[in-house]
Amino acid sequence: MFAALTACSSGSSPAPAAPIGGQAAGGSGSAASPPTDTAASTDTAAPAPSLTGPCADGTCEIKVTAGDAVVVPERYGLGPIEVKAIRRDSVEMVAPVTGMGFSISNCDGGGTVVSGGGGGVRMDCAKGITATINDAMSLQVLRITGDTAIIRIEPTGDAKSG
Repeated sequence: MFAALTACSSGSSPAPAAPIGGQAAGGSGSAASPPTDTAASTDTAAPAPSLTGPCADGTCEIKVTAGDAVVVPERYGLGPIEVKAIRRDSVEMVAPVTGMGFSISNCDGGGTVVSGGGGGVRMDCAKGITATINDAMSLQVLRITGDTAIIRIEPTGDAKSG
């Protein structure tokens, strides 16, 4: 007797953030696309998941709400950045640490990092201030309107050329 197993989402992943000037796939209020059947693949090993979303290449300006997750490149040293709360003058976010450490300037941050990477961080970034994260990523809260915010993410320093 054989049982078929299918991959599925835990359902706890936040919806992707919407890019400015466009709509993100699966944005709020829209039904998710049905999964494609990958069982017919002849590959014996599953390929590494590809980064998707408006910030996957490392540069974006997007509108977010609480619960959205923003995927950034691995070179930034963070996993998906989840928006936890939007306040009048700041945006609170959390992210898993994927690199060997964590540094932040111009944004309140805290959390734990273990020596081999891992752990998580909390960031509370004020509107108008540009934060530098891991000397690789620039994050700025451009605007806050009600329960939404517009943030800009881009490489900083030497990371711009790599």
